[in-house]
Amino acid sequence: MRKWVLSGILASEEAYLSHLEALLLPMKPLKAAATTSQPMLTLQQIETIFFKVPELHEIHKDFYDGLLPRVQQWSHRQCVGDLFQKLVSSCSDHLLPFSFLALLYKPVDRVTRSTLVLHDLLKHTPSSHPDHPLLQDALRISQNFLSSINEEITPRRQSMTVKKGENRQLLRDQFMVELVEGARKLRHVFLFTDLLLCAKLKKQTGGKGQQYDCKWYIPLADVTFQTIDESESSPVTQIPEEEIDAVKVKISQIKNEIQREKRVCKGGKVLDRLRKKLCEQESLLLLMSPCMAFRVSNRNGKGYTFLISSDYEREEWREIIREQQKKCFKSFSLTSVELQMLTNSCVKLQTVHNIPLTINKEDDESTGLYGFLNVIVHSATGLKQSLNLYCTLEVDTFGYFVNKAKTRVYRDTTEPNWNEEFEIELEGSQTLRLLCYSKVRQCRDDGENMDRIMAKGQIQLDPQSLQGKDWQRTVISMNGIEVKLSMRFTSREFSLKRMPSRKQSGVFGVKIWAVTKREHSKVPLIVRQCVEEIERRGMEEVGIYRVSGVATDIQALKAAFDANNKDVSVMMSDMDVNAIAGTLKLYFRELPEPLFTDELCANFTEGIALSDSVAKESCMLNLLLSLPEPNLLTFLFLLDHLKRVAENESVNKMSFHNLATVFGPTLLRPSEKDSKNPANPTQPISMSDNWSLEVMSQVQVLLYFLQLEAIPTPDSKRQSMLFSTEV
Repeated sequence: MRKWVLSGILASEEAYLSHLEALLLPMKPLKAAATTSQPMLTLQQIETIFFKVPELHEIHKDFYDGLLPRVQQWSHRQCVGDLFQKLVSSCSDHLLPFSFLALLYKPVDRVTRSTLVLHDLLKHTPSSHPDHPLLQDALRISQNFLSSINEEITPRRQSMTVKKGENRQLLRDQFMVELVEGARKLRHVFLFTDLLLCAKLKKQTGGKGQQYDCKWYIPLADVTFQTIDESESSPVTQIPEEEIDAVKVKISQIKNEIQREKRVCKGGKVLDRLRKKLCEQESLLLLMSPCMAFRVSNRNGKGYTFLISSDYEREEWREIIREQQKKCFKSFSLTSVELQMLTNSCVKLQTVHNIPLTINKEDDESTGLYGFLNVIVHSATGLKQSLNLYCTLEVDTFGYFVNKAKTRVYRDTTEPNWNEEFEIELEGSQTLRLLCYSKVRQCRDDGENMDRIMAKGQIQLDPQSLQGKDWQRTVISMNGIEVKLSMRFTSREFSLKRMPSRKQSGVFGVKIWAVTKREHSKVPLIVRQCVEEIERRGMEEVGIYRVSGVATDIQALKAAFDANNKDVSVMMSDMDVNAIAGTLKLYFRELPEPLFTDELCANFTEGIALSDSVAKESCMLNLLLSLPEPNLLTFLFLLDHLKRVAENESVNKMSFHNLATVFGPTLLRPSEKDSKNPANPTQPISMSDNWSLEVMSQVQVLLYFLQLEAIPTPDSKRQSMLFSTEV
């Protein structure tokens, strides 16, 4: 592996040397002409343009000439560390004495690449190898050099001169969705040390560079976050989930087409058209997804509304603005010329260069994790006063964050110990966010959460560290508060498998007909008891079936049902209703075959794709009545329950579509003896194996039955002449 890494370095160095040699070719005649009466460039200009090029060529030529024979005569004991040590030392010595303005980006970029290469080499060099300490030293020198460059670049790059010689620095910038007269608009928001500026990215035409058009600005001294009266602000209209999922389906289809096209040919007009279509669909999803209002207003009460996907993000903006407002005391206004200059400077100052779309990612960039993440929220320390504290967990999916789990409220303590476990589904996720809230007794009339955010933090989900089956312990430090977590990841490859139970006396992992026969019932007892408890006290629970229950509670209920514990109903009455909902979902997920049966699952997904509505209804109902009796009766019982849950949508936020999204894949996912999914958890199954398209079809099947006004009773199974006899 070390030889492959070094071979790549040789190829890269060879290309870099050819670039330097191409620069040296015009340098000599230009220097000669500089001493004549009609020079093209002055000696000073030549020195600036070709700054240190000969020296860099000499350094890298020596490195290349030294490395080439060692790679050609390779053995596992071959040493190369001294060459890297010499290279980074030489580059640092030649570049460090000069100011930032004198540095060319190409040499600095080269050092950056060398640093990455050193990381790779160290990864594949045993600690006992003689090269190991030399490579470590070379990496230290390289990192120190880059740190010194960053210290020089950052303040200069992020600042511009304003009146009285003060520096206006850019603190943060981000692409956001603004709500303008009910329409969603993509904006680039810039937060400077003294003002907030909202700009629109102009369309690039005729080879022109990137340009911004300022839509509005507010001096930080005038910014307020007070909630504006609904009559004065545009109401936040949520996009129906069906429309968002339709866009996701299109994105998955286009990505599949791109992958197929790449296998056939490496480029071409077809690939360009597909990428353009992908960009359009991802941009549309970016506009449609966020639904949480972040409102700012100026001193005259003029309000502006941004839509974001996460309370975490909203609080981040509030925190940084409030902190900066402590240093801003006076209001001001910019002239049209000053505003234009500031807007023009945004192109150079911006730190976020691309709209957050996957089309803008390199092919080798991680697309995130697909599977299930088990998280145990252990405890929190560092609280300075007793609070009623709870935590929420968010993960990113399709580019925006979704709230996935919530701990119970731990009351009147400075050291809460939740020790609650949650199972969170990941769809291309890269980040886990945690927010700690202090629970308040009263709520706003409009239902908005008034609980106070005490701390927030996030961690990157590293595929390498989460590969093992063991729990990974970690601590999230935030605002003096530390929260201890444990995490364990299960890739889609394993989480998709339905595993029959070895203990046939239980209910989980046992065929549904065997359970109903043993219980002398038409619908399994576990289904009836869970539904009964949820209908008793969970119909108005926000996010019922969507919010994860505590995993330890779910496992306790699972064990009780498997053991036929007579006190299971008492256990359920003391448990959080989300744990009961989680137990019901787990039961259907662990059935040895799906409720819709392996034999008929594919037929259901084919039937839902029929375009003729009459033929579709005939096909779907005929298929439904073809299910084995225990499966059919259990499904109809569950369907009635889900319809009653959706009747409370205004309170619990669970529409037909939300319920279909939760239960569709669980009820229709086929059992596979041998998983066909890739072993790599970072491989996006939705892109390579049509996984996302299959899930959407399964969602559509359940949604169809939820929206169907009348479904024949089981007795009409005998009267199938009403329907087509062929599927």
